[in-house]
Amino acid sequence: MRKPFIAGNWKMYKTPKESLAFLDAFLPLVEGHTRDEIALFPTTTSLSAVIDGLHGSNVRGGAQNMHWLNEGPYTGQTSPTMLVSIGCRHVILGHSEQRLYFNETYERVNLKLKAAINHGITPIVCVGELLAEREDQKTEEVLRTQLRAALRNISPSEARRLIIAYEPIWAIGTGSTASPEIAAQAHAILRHELTHCCGEATADNTRILYGGSVKPENINELMAQEQIDGVLVGGASLVPTTFANIVQYT
Repeated sequence: MRKPFIAGNWKMYKTPKESLAFLDAFLPLVEGHTRDEIALFPTTTSLSAVIDGLHGSNVRGGAQNMHWLNEGPYTGQTSPTMLVSIGCRHVILGHSEQRLYFNETYERVNLKLKAAINHGITPIVCVGELLAEREDQKTEEVLRTQLRAALRNISPSEARRLIIAYEPIWAIGTGSTASPEIAAQAHAILRHELTHCCGEATADNTRILYGGSVKPENINELMAQEQIDGVLVGGASLVPTTFANIVQYT
């Protein structure tokens, strides 16, 4: 059984003070919840405070990105060793906003994935197609290419910590959600590619999340799909009661 993973990506929102206020309101709402793994991904400036604030709870804190090197003259970057030093054990890699706006390349995603695995950090690798690519019937090609590039020279044993997030770019922050059937079909493509790259056992045990305008109104339908192992939530994770409602899907 793949334990569902419910993640909140706060993107460029919330100061440390605002983040701790969120925890004060959110944690009591999900206390004792064990069916799913729950994780929050705040900004770098709030990450240490959030991880400390989550200590002893059933919720984990993770980073939204990282560099692949331990140190160096790279202004504005955060290394895997820095993340580990503050107790961070999850990181989002290859998010579409990094690919679209900050020139994230296939090669860099692969380097970051290797570094995360080597440092004991669970990587959530994001993949997804543009609207034009979907309309041109290129979704399968795009997903296979992105996943294959991310997993280059990653062994099946190394990939065991991996989580994948399918985020159709046309659905992120637009209010348009992929139908459960479309999402499940994309997840099946990714699991098939995982089998090819890492073997059946790894593919069967790897969690594949859906991300793209997830909200309380559609979470039940999405999680009813056998291929969907959780969600990566953006805007709806910024409000404690709304995100708690997503966590408590039925």
